[in-house]
Amino acid sequence: MSEPSTVPVPKAALDLAASASVDLAGASAAEPVTEPVADENRRQVLYWRLLARLFDPEEQASLESASLAVVEDLGLPPALLDPQASVDAIVQRHPELAAEFEDLMVPEPDPDGRDRAAEVRRAAMVGKLLLNVLGTGSGTVSAEQLSRWQSDAGWLERAIGCKPGDLRGGRPGAAGRAAGRTGTGVGGGTPDLGTLIPAIGPELAAIEADLVKRMKLREVLADSRLAAQLTPSMSLIEELLRDKNNLSGVALANAKDLIRRFVDEVAEVLRTQLAKASVGTLDRSIPPKRVFRNLDIDRTIWKNLTNWDPEEERLYVDRLFYRHTVRKTTPSRLIVVVDQSGSMVDSMVNCTILASIFAGLPKVDVHLIAYDTQAIDLTPWVHDPFETLLRTQLGGGTDGTVAMALARPKIAEPRNTVVVWISDFYEWHTERLFADMAAVHRSGAKFIPVGSVTSSGRGSVNPWFRERFKDLGTPVISGHIRKLVHELKTFLA
Repeated sequence: MSEPSTVPVPKAALDLAASASVDLAGASAAEPVTEPVADENRRQVLYWRLLARLFDPEEQASLESASLAVVEDLGLPPALLDPQASVDAIVQRHPELAAEFEDLMVPEPDPDGRDRAAEVRRAAMVGKLLLNVLGTGSGTVSAEQLSRWQSDAGWLERAIGCKPGDLRGGRPGAAGRAAGRTGTGVGGGTPDLGTLIPAIGPELAAIEADLVKRMKLREVLADSRLAAQLTPSMSLIEELLRDKNNLSGVALANAKDLIRRFVDEVAEVLRTQLAKASVGTLDRSIPPKRVFRNLDIDRTIWKNLTNWDPEEERLYVDRLFYRHTVRKTTPSRLIVVVDQSGSMVDSMVNCTILASIFAGLPKVDVHLIAYDTQAIDLTPWVHDPFETLLRTQLGGGTDGTVAMALARPKIAEPRNTVVVWISDFYEWHTERLFADMAAVHRSGAKFIPVGSVTSSGRGSVNPWFRERFKDLGTPVISGHIRKLVHELKTFLA
């Protein structure tokens, strides 16, 4: 990555840096230089150096030399201060540091027992992570630089207690794993990570998106060696989908390979969420199948306790009880309508994959429609999210009435139909479209408006639509994909 420059640093990222470097004012110079004060001063030097490098590419000689002295005194490699050295490279040369980077910024169990010497060591390592991830510089980015940044971002996510990709992709549980944490393990009075993580995640995703935009992507894709270095991400997939019509030959083949890899990764996550979601209720109108695997042993014993013979110490069973395993199922039609305008790329990708998963379930008839100012029926390809995405045309305005014209004829049996409409609802024909949506709801079909279907749940919704959906009794689902999975599984199971 290039040298850090004076490009604006995201506020949430600054909060993370500040949370690591609290109390920089520290001890007064008039205080005796005791060992705790000396450790505090050394920690401050490291964080002042971090903040200086984030905002100014020029080295501050005094801070650099003082920081180098601190790092060497700690027995840590000087490469921790080198912006060009990746965390992977440092860990390869010094494998004992890998364990220290894990959960590095998670607070210690006993906040009263501060180990100031250990805090200085952590400060050096935290500074390395933050400078590599936040100090992205400017100018053209190569495939190798993007891959290195993604790896360093993964190390930062591990340091906060998340899995690699959790913050940038906002995968379920990222914030939950940090809930209740009250700092970064490098000082007291720091922000709550449970609050900070949801804010820093989208900012990291924005940094990654900026890096992708600064790549000469077509040249990278034309070189299979460079293309192989790319790690699929939502930002990268967005650029590939936007530029797919301008690619051909090797570049197009490499782009398709990246899209397919990303689709497979996301599909695996969504299938896991689907498997964990609630399922349909048991159908007790159908007698249980009388086979051994359905035998309810506990209930059988309980119901036959009156037949216990104390003399023979034997239980006589005159009736067997079996478990109900059949669940109520109804042939259901799922109609997914997705806004494919520029602000909804994440939703388009996630919903295309989600629709394909539901399409693979028995007795679920899935239809997929994408729209901007025009609508396209993607139902013939709904079982293959890769082929579906290649047929999307991202960008343009938003006119939901054209999508409604395709969706309404598909509602043959309203009571067995669910319509999921994913959009920010900033529409051209607002009142006309809402009237059509209200009519679908009144017909008996289940209408689910969704603000967005991203991994992080981030996204804005037109307040006009939000209020009217609430009055209609079909409030907008906040955009987290696991909420939509739960709603659909409950209805379709």
